[in-house]
Order: sequence, then C-alpha cells, then structure tokens
Amino acid sequence: MGIKEVADKTGLAAGTIRMWEQRYGFPDPARTDAGYRVYADEDVEALRRAMAYRHRGLSVPAAIERARENGGPTDHPSIYAAVAAADHGGRPQVLKKSTLVAISRAIEHETLAQAAAPILFGAFQHERFYREVEPRYRRISQFSTAAVAFADFKELRRPAGGPIEVPIAQEDKLGNEWAVIVDAPGFAACLLAWEMPGVTQPGDPRDMDRRFEAIWTLDPRATRKAAKVAARLAGRADPDLGRELEDLLADRPLAYDEPAPTLTALTNRMIGYMEAASSK
Repeated sequence: MGIKEVADKTGLAAGTIRMWEQRYGFPDPARTDAGYRVYADEDVEALRRAMAYRHRGLSVPAAIERARENGGPTDHPSIYAAVAAADHGGRPQVLKKSTLVAISRAIEHETLAQAAAPILFGAFQHERFYREVEPRYRRISQFSTAAVAFADFKELRRPAGGPIEVPIAQEDKLGNEWAVIVDAPGFAACLLAWEMPGVTQPGDPRDMDRRFEAIWTLDPRATRKAAKVAARLAGRADPDLGRELEDLLADRPLAYDEPAPTLTALTNRMIGYMEAASSK
C-alpha cells in the first residue's frame, strides 16, 4: 500500500511517517523501481504499536524501539490484529468510546439473556473502567465456564463469584485495546477495538469522545480466534490458567445455530443503548 493509505490506517501524518523513516529507519518499506515507498500490513502494525507506546507517554525513540522489539512472533499478541486479519465478514470502523460502551452493553446483556456456559473475556485497559461494570461481569461469571477480565490490575486475583482478574503486562499490546469476547456453544460474539492516537486521554472530561478502530462480529470462528489469543495472554500471567482456558476452547463446539435471530436481538439492543446515550 502507499503512504497515504498507511496514514489513513494509522492516524499518523504522511510527513511524520517519512520523518521517522529518515531519522530512525522506521519503518523500512520496500521501494518500487521508480523509488516509491510500498508498505506492508506489518509496517502498519508496527506504526500502530509505536503510536500506542507514544500514547502511554514514551518518547518517540523509546516507542519505536519498543515497537521493533515486539515486531515478530510474540508472547504479547494483539487480539484486535489477530481478528482483523481473519475473514469475519465485518470491516473496521472508527467509533467513539460512547458507541463502544453501547455495543459492549448489548453483547453483555445478550449473553445474560441467551448464552449457556460461555467463556468470557473482557479487556478494559484500566482497572477503574472495569470496576464500573464489575457487577454485570460478576453476574455473567456466575453461569460461565470461565470468565477473565484484563486491566492494569496490580496483581492476579481470583475473587469469589467474579471473573479472574489478570494484569496487563507493560509490553502487552492489549494495554491499548478494548475487548468483549463471548464464546458459548449457542452464542458467539466479540467486539474488539484498538485506540487511535489523540489528544484525549483516559479519564479526561471528554473521555467518551476517545476514538477507536473497532470490529464487532458474531462469526464463531473469528470469536474463537479472539478467545484463543486471550487465553494465551492469560497464560502469561498464570501458565496453569492459560492451559486450562486453551483446553476448554479446544473441546468446545462452535456456535453455528440460528445466527439470524441472534443478530437481530443484538442489533436491537445496540440501537436502543446508542439512542439512550445520544438523548442524554
């Protein structure tokens, strides 16, 4: 792809991308015989990683160095990137946090309504965001086969009657992501998002205006892929937990029954929640 498309996908100005290449040799795109830059998907992912670290306060050289370290096969994978590369029938959209909240609530409430023995994963970036919805996740966990919440927790905890709380390591790309993943034999849904760089920081007065590139899907294979990556991340904090989750997913049938009613019910919930939010 050309530099304009890369700029659109990353939110970085084309001039900044060129400047980083000149100063730091990052990224290092291929070139045509005529000398034009040609970028690959890996270059886009590398620039996104660098911007995520910048958003967390690292200097440009430090962010680029960290992005380079995490450039190959990694134990700190991106759930969003794994599913974005899959054939799930959806397409990425840039959404405000307020919209993601509405979609998340719809998936969570539909899980309460119809999912039997789900495996649930939620990624919240910061612990305070998880605490705001913890009662709902505790309700879901009561009838779940397994439930895990990722955030910047100080330590791994297994609270009675609630999801296992797994801390996000500093190196994990998940620290810049949002995820709600529900994998049940009769119901599959996932919402995944990557926070785009911007001036609004988590917790600011305009927190709900933060922008994310997001995918949501009911495709069971895409949901299973997301769940497997999440299980691998949980295994970084607790190897026994990671193995347990991977074993559960290996034996679990995919949710292929009656997708149309599920889609209708979930979409109706989304519209209702977004309409309620917009009227406030």
